[in-house]
Amino acid sequence: MTALRVRGSVTGLRGELTVPGDKSISHRSIILGALAEGRTQISGFLDAADCRKTAQALVAMGVKIDNLGQDDMVVHGVGLRGLRDPGKPLDLGNSGTGMRLLMGVLAGQDFTTTLTGDESLRRRPMDRIAIPLGQMGIEVTGQGERCTPPVTVCGGQPEAITYHTPTASAQVKSAVLLAGLYAEGITTVIEPGPSRDHTERMLAACGAEITVDELQVSVIGSPKLRGAEIVVPGDISSAAFLLAAALLAPDSQVTVRNVLLNPTRTGLLDILQRMGGDVEVTDRRQVGSEERGDITARTSEPVATEVGGDEIPRMLDEVPILALVATQAKGQTVIRDAAELRVKESDRLATTAQVLQTFGGDVQERPDGLVITGPTRLHRATVNSYGDHRIAMTAVVAGLIAVGQSVVEDTVCIDTSFPGFADALAQLGSNISPDEAHND
Repeated sequence: MTALRVRGSVTGLRGELTVPGDKSISHRSIILGALAEGRTQISGFLDAADCRKTAQALVAMGVKIDNLGQDDMVVHGVGLRGLRDPGKPLDLGNSGTGMRLLMGVLAGQDFTTTLTGDESLRRRPMDRIAIPLGQMGIEVTGQGERCTPPVTVCGGQPEAITYHTPTASAQVKSAVLLAGLYAEGITTVIEPGPSRDHTERMLAACGAEITVDELQVSVIGSPKLRGAEIVVPGDISSAAFLLAAALLAPDSQVTVRNVLLNPTRTGLLDILQRMGGDVEVTDRRQVGSEERGDITARTSEPVATEVGGDEIPRMLDEVPILALVATQAKGQTVIRDAAELRVKESDRLATTAQVLQTFGGDVQERPDGLVITGPTRLHRATVNSYGDHRIAMTAVVAGLIAVGQSVVEDTVCIDTSFPGFADALAQLGSNISPDEAHND
């Protein structure tokens, strides 16, 4: 088990840096590159465990990828119908995004495939994908009522449908749209609220006929996708941890450059600014299908707020670090409509509450959210990440602002989304080191 020792009461975090490529866009870039005809050049790809698992699954189905993870990475597309039967189960590790999106792709193949993963992924429900694929005429079988992995997709000829998602979910929407590429006619997804729109942006850039009308997205089947040049921006979900550290540590100013600014992903920035956080966005620019820019955060005295409704899908991955900020905000912060977090790498509502309570935070768990009362003075603690990268990084930042030295156990999971996280914080002036007493 890998553990980190974090020296608390940090001050003077300062510097400019970049974060690894966006995880959501990296997954989609390699999948769409595989389904396109010709070469797809990808730079900025997130060279982390989850995205590598998606890449390895595609390689197992006959896709050639040059220089995986490097800036001159090239995917040699095989076209919509060019994937081959891998001949064995595809192991997606901890990658829920990879599994759900590939389920949509596999719906249109002429072979049957089983997808599995690690212990954590095998607990995550896939029924939200199996249900619409079933409506498209594709047989999907998994374990138990929630269709947990291993999951088997019997590929065939999907039927075009109009699907109303019960909750806003980019993964569900993406899986249905990807299956719709193989259907005859128009496949439509209608959501109750906004969700990440990377898939439809990238499909359009690759030549698919996509129409977007507010919460309704449609794709026409059997397009000829073409290879493209994709420049992946920095992951705003990763940047969030560095920005939060700068907001909470005295005498701090941190700039993260080249960060994704897609409006479906910038909910945390809006909320932090509403809480009185000194957060500034500069050098906004459009590169390819996505907007990006630089974000600077400075020491602030946040005030409490309420978060819910359509804001949640725009910052779902950032709820744990927002909860940490809320422990230092004046008043009672309420986060609601976030029950989706219970089926992530961990039950993130439960694990966020448990970790922050161990540090001394006043955090109460609710069925669909959290109630945090602040400000509270955090103290040193030894906590476990529960194998969840976002809980691990939240705990490290909590340790930075707590009094004393803290230990965060089981931090290898951070490499799922932010390789080099501890080094980035050290570059800004923090003191983080491996904890030998807890490391095997």
